[in-house]
Amino acid sequence: MAATISTSINIKEPRWDQGTFVGRAKHFFTVTDPRNILLSNKQLEKAHQIIQDYKKGVVAADLTEDELWRAKYVFDSAFHPDTGEKMLLIGRMSAQVPMNMTITGCMMTFYRTTPAVLFWQWINQSFNAIVNYTNRSGDAPITVNQLGTAYVSATTGAVATALGLNALAKHVSPLIGRFVPFAAVAAANCINIPLMRQRELKHGIPVTDENDNRLGESSKAAQQAITQVVVSRILMASPGMAIPPFLMNSLEKKAFLKRFPWMSAPIQVGLVGFCLVFATPLCCALFPQKSSMAVSRLEPELQEKIRASHPGVETVYFNKGL
Repeated sequence: MAATISTSINIKEPRWDQGTFVGRAKHFFTVTDPRNILLSNKQLEKAHQIIQDYKKGVVAADLTEDELWRAKYVFDSAFHPDTGEKMLLIGRMSAQVPMNMTITGCMMTFYRTTPAVLFWQWINQSFNAIVNYTNRSGDAPITVNQLGTAYVSATTGAVATALGLNALAKHVSPLIGRFVPFAAVAAANCINIPLMRQRELKHGIPVTDENDNRLGESSKAAQQAITQVVVSRILMASPGMAIPPFLMNSLEKKAFLKRFPWMSAPIQVGLVGFCLVFATPLCCALFPQKSSMAVSRLEPELQEKIRASHPGVETVYFNKGL
């Protein structure tokens, strides 16, 4: 019989040290594993039950530590860390690589005509809106009106940016024109993410002490969280949108693609996918998921509240979202 594992393992935190980039990278390679989207509801519910039981001190006699950590990551891949709700399938981080490789590959293949730019940028920003909403920080609900306004504003801004850049690209070399989708995606991320998370900027996100005791809500923390997410998303898109253009520019001059031009899209999607398998977890790992901020940088009224009720607290923590 297997020995019963300890009930003192802190499964609220990742398995690896999040104070180091390597630890965060290992964590996100697990979180973004595309195989997690193939898990059935039964498997998700089983992982949910294992984690809930473990938190109550109930441990199956045959449960191993590796199985516990596997259950934690299956649970984390499908359930929101703040609300506990099951997340939309295509909004989960495990869906990032297959969804982004398809959308990005098509954006970079069909970038020459206005209808194609319009369609794929709309698809991309619609997908981004779902991801940004699904992985928002905090547990406050967002109304349908707020969600609709944010989505329309973000998508309109992103599409307008893409079309404007595409018009400018007609006056430059074909190789530079291939980078228009990346420039559009980078600009769109600066529009889409803050708009989809505007409620956080207005009302703040939960901040806690190191023991997860909630201290209040801070819009300053939200600003830092959203800035970090924007930076990591832009860098995440960089390899997949910067490397393939050079390769495709060369490949399209070869006999193979001249003979089989329809292979351009599959090859581009494959190249983007290869880049994203590594770029997605590595760029998610750039900043700690449990971000921190000095109390002195918070809003004056929240500083006063924390110093009055928790005088020893100098640093607060919050989930930055993804």
